[in-house]
Amino acid sequence: MKNLLILSILIVTYQSINTKQMDLKNEKVKAHSFLKEMYEDQYFPNTIVDKGKTILINLCAKIENEKPNTLQELYKLSHKATDEFNDLQEEFYENDSEIETAARECIAMDFEFIAKAYGFNADVEELIATRDW
Repeated sequence: MKNLLILSILIVTYQSINTKQMDLKNEKVKAHSFLKEMYEDQYFPNTIVDKGKTILINLCAKIENEKPNTLQELYKLSHKATDEFNDLQEEFYENDSEIETAARECIAMDFEFIAKAYGFNADVEELIATRDW
């Protein structure tokens, strides 16, 4: 019974994340599989990866709402999202995982994808400049 409850909670959580992604206006972003490589690797707990996905989707929503006109305005938003990933690091450690090389590359690629999807030719290292992972 407990496993069924946990499964139900995970399904509802997954659906709510996808629903929010579906609410975005950008069609490329709507169809994108965020953090795909991390979901495919059991080393990364899905519940924490879900939080990372939410950070990225929220970044997209902020870009759509705030409509940054310059790279500096975009970087300000991406740095806030990067700081949120920094905060997840402890949760990864607590679950015998970490934001290591594969995760860093996956996260960075999604930041770059988001920038391009919204028409920016941004430096990926600058997008995640505040990272401590």
